[in-house]
Amino acid sequence: MYAHITFPEAIVVGLIQGVTELFPVSSLGHSVLIPALIGGSWAQDLNVSAPESPYLAFIVGMHVATAIAMIIFFWRDWLRIIKGFFASIAHVIRPAPGTRRWEPQDTDQTLAWMIILATIPVGIAGLVLEHDFRVYFSKPRLTALFLALNGVILLAGEQARKRRIALDEQQSAADREAADREMAAARPGAGRHAAGQRAMKEQQASLAVQSDRRLTQVGWLSALGLGAAQIFALLPGISRDGIVMVCGMFRGLSRQDAARFSFLLSAPVILAAGVLKIPDLTGPLGAGVRGQVLVGSIVSGVAAYLALRFLVRYYSDSARTLTPFAIYCLAAGIGSAIYLTIR
Repeated sequence: MYAHITFPEAIVVGLIQGVTELFPVSSLGHSVLIPALIGGSWAQDLNVSAPESPYLAFIVGMHVATAIAMIIFFWRDWLRIIKGFFASIAHVIRPAPGTRRWEPQDTDQTLAWMIILATIPVGIAGLVLEHDFRVYFSKPRLTALFLALNGVILLAGEQARKRRIALDEQQSAADREAADREMAAARPGAGRHAAGQRAMKEQQASLAVQSDRRLTQVGWLSALGLGAAQIFALLPGISRDGIVMVCGMFRGLSRQDAARFSFLLSAPVILAAGVLKIPDLTGPLGAGVRGQVLVGSIVSGVAAYLALRFLVRYYSDSARTLTPFAIYCLAAGIGSAIYLTIR
């Protein structure tokens, strides 16, 4: 029924997927809209809502590649969080004198369990609802409307952030001060450049720990709520990272801390979703398109890594806002809906 996925299709969609997975503009929404807007063989080959489509296997590969890129980018953080998880298990088995058996003992242990707790709601919803959401809601015109709605959500988040912009600026100033102290610690002389690079890495690690401490202060119930917000991202056009950031800002987090938590939550969810769908890639759906999946996944992974580097710097500046992304979603969503209706 479906011819195949061509290499140009794989490269273009892989690039778009890698970027939009981390920008708050919905990768699934773009995966639905781009083929529909181009039309012709693209609309036939890349129909995510159709049964037995090789596009499903292609999306699996891109998701796994994107998650791997995120884990590589945050590898130091994930190493620290994973160590915290196993340390908490060891503490449960043999608690230290004067401590509670079921109480995490430090920031890393607490954050590890917050991520696990926050992943449970979307994991259950994905297993139960993913097929129905993909079949019934992944229609191009409906997706365009959801994308426009995503723009409204981002604008609402910016309105919430305005109430605490002064606090965000104070936090950014404190972070810059910490960065200056770290950079000043670099040794002068012949090894100055290398020392500066080491100091910068140490400074980034220190800032990550500071952010994690603030994240763990929001509490278990808030972590569960932020994780549950990802369920709305099952609707094509609603951004996973965008809605978690907005909910985090409504909860009182700075935009930078909310973005960090959304990135940390995304990696296990995206990776788990991809791994669970691996049979689609290795089974009949992947027949004849595995080369295209490999190429598209490589492009997607590289694009995701570069997008993440850009966004971490973008969100670290308190003067930057989500408004440009919101305007894009509104324009792209409304424009796509009009075009698809009158075409």
